[in-house]
Amino acid sequence: MRLTKKFILAAFVAIPLMGIATSAPMGQAVSAASSDSDSVAAIPLHSVIDEVIWVVGDESILKSDVESMRMQAAMEGVKWAGDPDCTIPEQIAVQKLFVHQADIDSIEVTDADVAQEVEQQIQAWLEMVDGNRERLEEYKHQTITQMRNELRDEFKNRTKVQKMKQKLVEDIAVTPADVRKYFANTPQDSLPFVPTEVEVQIVCQTPRIEEEEINRVKDELREYTERVNKGESTFQTLARLYSEDPGTARRGGELGLVGRGTLDPAFATVAFNLTDPKKISKIVESEFGFHIIQLVEKRGDKVNVRHILKKPIVSDEAIEKALQRLDSIAVDINAGKFTFEDAASLLSDDKDTRNNKGLMSNMSQTQYRVTSRFQMQELPPEVAKVVDTMKVGQISKAFQMINQKGKTVCVIAKLKNRVDGHRASVTEDFQALKDVVLENRRNERIHQWVVDKIKSVYTHLNDNYKDCKFEYEGWIK
Repeated sequence: MRLTKKFILAAFVAIPLMGIATSAPMGQAVSAASSDSDSVAAIPLHSVIDEVIWVVGDESILKSDVESMRMQAAMEGVKWAGDPDCTIPEQIAVQKLFVHQADIDSIEVTDADVAQEVEQQIQAWLEMVDGNRERLEEYKHQTITQMRNELRDEFKNRTKVQKMKQKLVEDIAVTPADVRKYFANTPQDSLPFVPTEVEVQIVCQTPRIEEEEINRVKDELREYTERVNKGESTFQTLARLYSEDPGTARRGGELGLVGRGTLDPAFATVAFNLTDPKKISKIVESEFGFHIIQLVEKRGDKVNVRHILKKPIVSDEAIEKALQRLDSIAVDINAGKFTFEDAASLLSDDKDTRNNKGLMSNMSQTQYRVTSRFQMQELPPEVAKVVDTMKVGQISKAFQMINQKGKTVCVIAKLKNRVDGHRASVTEDFQALKDVVLENRRNERIHQWVVDKIKSVYTHLNDNYKDCKFEYEGWIK
């Protein structure tokens, strides 16, 4: 399969937005930078005079490929490490090597693998222009539908690259002996620093919302539906003005194509049963609040809808009652009437922790695994503030917080364990050190694969690029 130049643009520019830039073993990572509108304006795509600057195998890299990526990076507020004139074409070439090998190895990527990433990219672009679809379409010189169609093929190739890399390193394993040997001669002050980590248990109570407040919210949603049906306003406009879902309000309430499993069950049932884009659903109650929903499109097992979310306001009286109940539970625990674990299992309203005896779970953003340990900045801020000064085994006074679903809840917390920040040691921090060694070996394997691949592939560079300092040796033959 031959690559189009558009693939490369999405492959790299999208990576920072998806939060996986650090997973690419390129050594030429991009870092966040403030947006520079002048730099975007300084590189109008239509002014680029195209020419072939590199040839890799039977694939050409054009000057416009490099300029397109540079312009997109400026638009998204990122910058390249090193000289972009050298870094960008090299990384384009490396991606061509991976995709070529993925095709040889018959690595398959389904539409389902890439659909959500395509929508996340579209939504990320929209957020950069404050949800203004017309402004984005004008800037990109494409309709949203055209962008989506192009990104589908481009992200499919990007996923091929990721799967190819995974295949190359899947057999790499690290033993305790490997870890000890790797760090054997490392000075103590050069060992990785492990920040303070804590394990926290909670018991949660959700304040009761008055029926009068629920009716008020429903009446507002009924009014929005009536205004749309009468042609007084559009669903998108009302969503921007009144929806309390900050992630979608600025986009006119639009979610983008999503699968059923990513949605609240009650919301999903209604969303997937919609058939007429001109009609608005009945009011739906979910764990987030109350919604009205409008269909945008269905595609296979994915659906794209708009919604308006309204959250009932919890009264001060209801919050105070929940706090008092939790403080009473804490008194009973301290008196030995039952354990914190019993209270979490039987009395907590939080489904995510109730079945784990109140223990909070953390999806590690660095190693992509679930752990019960949190660094302080990974905890909800209200919890972090409370447990920061607690002793192990201590139970907090009741406090209120906003949970992951954006709802006001009341909580008591128990500090189950604390490991103060320290220099890592093999005996105490084997997993952290193992991750360092494993990542290093994976990067070495991939780097060597690229070097070896370059040796077996025809490459030709424009003379202007022969003085570049490349990450991989062998380009110039």
